[in-house]
Parts: sequence; structure tokens; C-alpha cells
Amino acid sequence: MVTAFDEGRYRVFGETLDIAIGNMLDVFAREIGLQHPGGSKIERLAKEGKNFIPLPYTVKGMDLSYSGLLTAAISKIEECRVEDLCYSLQEVAFSMLAEVTERAVAHTGKKEVLLTGGVGRNKRLQGMLQEISREHDADFYVVPSNLAGDNGAMIAWTGLLAYMSGQTISVEESFVRPKWRLDEVEITWI
Repeated sequence: MVTAFDEGRYRVFGETLDIAIGNMLDVFAREIGLQHPGGSKIERLAKEGKNFIPLPYTVKGMDLSYSGLLTAAISKIEECRVEDLCYSLQEVAFSMLAEVTERAVAHTGKKEVLLTGGVGRNKRLQGMLQEISREHDADFYVVPSNLAGDNGAMIAWTGLLAYMSGQTISVEESFVRPKWRLDEVEITWI
């Protein structure tokens, strides 16, 4: 998701229409025989890639689709060097995300960009987003690597911030909402 905070809520400016980028990388990694998590292993192999292999680039408005990219990359495993395929997969996937991020930064005029999540550990993605931030006079930040992939830590931190701002819920009223969207949550601690 590409989001920006405004008027007490995070607004979604772009999101995946199918699978998340981290999931796409992990599935591809398994297909080429790498153990989970695959993102860092793909990053290492991509550094050895020399030839760009054309793969589907799917940005629809401000939303992204990674399923076609994944399918196309998997279909080329037998005919391409794995290093070239990892390089190409990364370049296309990250360029899609960078495009949407740049448009969101230009639209909102925000002066900070924060990269989070497990894929946020990837140095190539960090470099792309850092360049966009520089071009738009925005400061660029990356969540600490040791917290990047731990959803439990992110959920706990959010709960602590909510609690410290006076936002609580009884155990009887609490439940998992699998379709609860980020932009539906009122943020009282910012």
C-alpha cells in the first residue's frame, strides 16, 4: 500500500489488486528452489544479473498488479539465467511501486517518505525510493531492518500508541477483522 496521513486517517493512494509484493517475491523464490523468506536471496541473485528480461509492468491508475508479473517470471525459469530473471523481476516490481509512490508524493506534497514491511529491507528498492524522495525534496526513512518483517511487533506498537492516546477496547468487543482497511481506522495518536 502507498498511504499518506491526512485529517486523522491514513489515506490509501495505491495498493495491490491481487498479491502483495513480498508474497510475489516469496512465491517466485520457492519456484526457483530458494527457502523462505526469499526476498533477500532474490536480492543477492539480482546483483549478479546482467541482462534485462522483459516482464509485464502492470500499474492501473494508482494500483498495482503483481500476479501477471509472477506468472511471466515463472514461465521463463527454464529459458533464462536465474540471476537475470531475479534482476528483471526486482526492477519491474520495484519500478511499479516507485511510480505509484512518486505520483502520491507529487500529489500530496508530503515532505517525508517512509518505507516499511519486509520488502523494505531491499537496498535496490530503498535506492529507488530515496531518489524519488530527493527529487521531491522529501526526507526518506526506512523502518529498522530488525522490525521490517515482524507484523506482530508492528501490531503491538500500534496497540501501545492507541492505548497511550486513550483508545481502548474491551476483550469482549475485540475480534479479528480480516477485511478491515487501513483507511477506516481513526488515528488518535498523531
